[in-house]
Amino acid sequence: MKQLTIYEYPKCGTCRSAVKTLKGLGRELDQRHIVEAPPTVAQLKELLAISGVELKKFFNTSGDVYRSMGLKDKLASMSEEEQLELLASNGMLIKRPIVTDGEKVTIGYKEELYKEAWGE
Repeated sequence: MKQLTIYEYPKCGTCRSAVKTLKGLGRELDQRHIVEAPPTVAQLKELLAISGVELKKFFNTSGDVYRSMGLKDKLASMSEEEQLELLASNGMLIKRPIVTDGEKVTIGYKEELYKEAWGE
């Protein structure tokens, strides 16, 4: 079974639940602090390509930073490169947790989705 990389914020209850579920599924984790070491633009591009979802799904739209920056109204006029650079510059803008094995990606946490995606 491949090791999973999880970009998480340790103080986040949702992230803690995700880690608990993944460990309960017997998965080995490479835990990365999303605020202290957010994914780079290159890593985000790779995650985006693997995930098959639109870039706006990577934004933590319910977060204080997102709201205080007024990104709801600004994202549409930004290029993909600008959006990726913004995400890479502040881990609090990224929807968490992000989990990947290099072949698939999940964004956010739903226990049933995790069991289906990562419970090999």
